[in-house]
Amino acid sequence: MAKKKTEDKKPRKSASQSKAYIENAGVVLNQEITDTLETNYMPYAMSVIVSRAIPEIDGFKPSHRKLLYTMYKMGLLTGQRTKSANIVGQTMKLNPHGDAAIYETMVRLSRGNEALLHPYVDSKGNFGKAYSHDMAYAASRYTEAKLDSLSAELFRDIDKDTVDFVDNYDNTMKEPTLFPVTFPSILVNSNLGIAVGMACNICSFNLEEVCNTTIELIKNPKHDISLTLKAPDFAGGGQIIYNQDEMEKIYETGRGSFKVRARYRYDAKNNCLEITEIPPTTTTEAIIDKVVELVKAGKLKEVADMRDETDLSGLTLAIDLKRGVDPDKLMQKLYRFTPLEDSFSCNFNVLIAGTPRVLGVRSLLEEWIAFRTMCVKRRVYYDLDKKKEKLHLLEGLEKILLDIDQAIKIVRETKEEVDVVPNLMIGFGIDEVQAEYVAEIKLRHLNREYIIKRTQEISDLKAAIEELESILGNDKKVKNIIVAELKEVIKKHGKPRKSLLLYKEDVKHYNEEEHKKAEEYAVHLFFTKGGYFKKITPQSYRMSSEQYLKDGDAVQDHLECSSGINLLFFTDQGQVYKSNASEFADTKASTLGDFVPVKLGMDEGESAKFMIATSDYSGFLLFLYENGKVAKVSLKAYETKTNRKKLINAYNTKAGSPLVAILALTEEQEVQMNANGGRVLIFHSGALLEKTTKDSQGVQVMTLKKGDVVESAHAYKEGSLENEHRYKAKSLPSRGNIPPVVQMTLEGMEE
Repeated sequence: MAKKKTEDKKPRKSASQSKAYIENAGVVLNQEITDTLETNYMPYAMSVIVSRAIPEIDGFKPSHRKLLYTMYKMGLLTGQRTKSANIVGQTMKLNPHGDAAIYETMVRLSRGNEALLHPYVDSKGNFGKAYSHDMAYAASRYTEAKLDSLSAELFRDIDKDTVDFVDNYDNTMKEPTLFPVTFPSILVNSNLGIAVGMACNICSFNLEEVCNTTIELIKNPKHDISLTLKAPDFAGGGQIIYNQDEMEKIYETGRGSFKVRARYRYDAKNNCLEITEIPPTTTTEAIIDKVVELVKAGKLKEVADMRDETDLSGLTLAIDLKRGVDPDKLMQKLYRFTPLEDSFSCNFNVLIAGTPRVLGVRSLLEEWIAFRTMCVKRRVYYDLDKKKEKLHLLEGLEKILLDIDQAIKIVRETKEEVDVVPNLMIGFGIDEVQAEYVAEIKLRHLNREYIIKRTQEISDLKAAIEELESILGNDKKVKNIIVAELKEVIKKHGKPRKSLLLYKEDVKHYNEEEHKKAEEYAVHLFFTKGGYFKKITPQSYRMSSEQYLKDGDAVQDHLECSSGINLLFFTDQGQVYKSNASEFADTKASTLGDFVPVKLGMDEGESAKFMIATSDYSGFLLFLYENGKVAKVSLKAYETKTNRKKLINAYNTKAGSPLVAILALTEEQEVQMNANGGRVLIFHSGALLEKTTKDSQGVQVMTLKKGDVVESAHAYKEGSLENEHRYKAKSLPSRGNIPPVVQMTLEGMEE
């Protein structure tokens, strides 16, 4: 501690010279943060990028490569399946990770997991499902595996020096740095990896389409890829919404996104939808959870029940429909609000010669062609060297053919074994390698027939060597070999597409307005002074029209309209809450209905005072105050593009005069205002200018005597007052007039 305090007393560096403190064996050392990043963090980051998360041109990450190569060396390409635990244990000789991580890698490569379009591992047992979190794979001691037939294309000629080999982590074994794959596996199977500061997300393509595209590119480097490579193809199928511009962008840059939809069928007998294929980016649990959430929120009233019926025959999600529901329109809604339609974001980040690069499909295939060309040439070099070695030996054997007896005599008369080879070299004029080969011939092979047969191979070897040399000197022949191998892969392993294409122009999207209109029906809406709301169907209203209300409460508004109409509830605190009649449940006149402040989650102590109904926010609102002022505001001011449920400052509350009424008018018309002294004023709404702000104080329309206030207001109906011209304002503001009956009553009171 004393030493630590002494260190603390040393002069501190400036704030810009950040320091990291490393304590080791009680000694505190100062180290610049930049040095820490460079010496500690950067090697880790590079290791993750180069040795873990990003695939190379052969389509594999190191973990995949170590596992598959171990299985290959175990003889699992042609042999019987073995326990997965055995494979995992053997892989640990190359991969210094835990058994769980290695087994999880094998699970994803397996046929049973259904994660890959063209799996590399032939599995037996429960390997889980890529489309479900709950369907977990069994432990490695219960499952068995071997290499799938497609894996033969990964290891073809791997023992002919086609790729480089390096030592494993403890220098006891050799492992390949890449696989000499005979097809562009980098595009055939999907690959996802998250490194430090970068990631990759490569979608899968159909094997046959990829191979055909590669063949065409070899023949014509300017080939239009989209003619042979239509779109990605996923193991889970689904429907790809094809956008040509976006797809061409992915092909050229390696970045972009496209949408994938689930596939379904309608079971008319049971009135249910069956989802059979889902996008690769989601799971069955995520889909079910979202549907349940929407049903609980009342946004998916068409669904009666949903369950997972997945079994050995494949994925099935069953959705029971309510009577009369259109299944196709419901699917449009499910595509819009659930993961049954999802986006796949592409990021074709691949290690090329140890450097991460984001490449388009064309560039990736060009890199693969260059890589495969190198593999083929290295194989040809290997075969050429072997044939030259054999030719050299046979040429020495051919010389012995001239005098076999002389060769036997030389061997018999040589006193010491070490002199046999030198004596043969002298006797026949051959080199040491040839003499060693001759000396090792078995006694049974010292007959003319054997030697003649072997020497007849010389002409064949010379022809083969000439052909191999011509291949090395002619790039066209090398490309022809690659094309032939690709055609062979197509013939052996080609499969039809699983993902269907939906052209963007033909896709039907969910239209909320059309959907609502299709669902709408006639209703009666009631709003009481106490803040209660009821939505009653005409049939229910005819059966019982007597309203059940709280003591002292009364119906303030009664509307006959559609169930999809928009509602605005203005409160006593100057706020408005937006809703829709469809969000309220149908009820009966014999119930109290929904208490609006609770239903809409209003602030504590806030009350709903006025209700306005509108279908398209056309027209305007008149806010009439006790002091005779009127504010005219466009109803469009309350329309929002987002789903905002609450708007503040909906009307003016600072003028010191309470709000008497809110009138929603679709066109200019006459309005009647009634004061407590009996005075009546009729004015035309066109005489007022619309205000741009919702909380405008308005203009004085009716002048009042001291102590008088406006009590009520409503739209004036022509002919409802005698001598109506007496009450109409010639200019604003105006006092209005008193009806004769009221005036006589007032005069009698004065007498």
